[in-house]
Amino acid sequence: MANSRRCIVRQEHEATPVEVLADGRIRVGNEAEVFTVTLIASGDYLVTNGAQAWRVAVAGPPEARWVSSRGATVCLEAYREGQSSAPVKRTVQGGSAAPMPGTVLDIAVAIGQHVRAGDVLLTLEAMKMELPIRAPRDGVVSAIRCAPGELVQPGLPLVEFT
Repeated sequence: MANSRRCIVRQEHEATPVEVLADGRIRVGNEAEVFTVTLIASGDYLVTNGAQAWRVAVAGPPEARWVSSRGATVCLEAYREGQSSAPVKRTVQGGSAAPMPGTVLDIAVAIGQHVRAGDVLLTLEAMKMELPIRAPRDGVVSAIRCAPGELVQPGLPLVEFT
């Protein structure tokens, strides 16, 4: 379509084409359905498809943009169509780290606990979003380096495991 912009949005290893149409509406994937996105406040949007409307919160840099809506939070990476991009690493050696500054809401594991890849280790709150921090692999929790209510910074290990 003339005057449209295309990009690729990746969640883990799944890539989806997104097209911003000339009138500002957005087409996701190859579907005929388009969405209207309206800015409510910084990082807070209203998305409509003509029949339904829902709020979406967005935070973080383009290489690790956290998107939260309807009780689900995912990390997405966006890049221009034709550019190559590898999935973003959101862990530190031997553990998991915060993707952005946030406050620890709760810790879902204990030292000595066995975890599987994808299990929620803890939940952060950042920019009005709840961000689950998940185990990148199977292991045993060997250290917890944060506490509920604590403000944490990105890149520092929060939960370590072997």
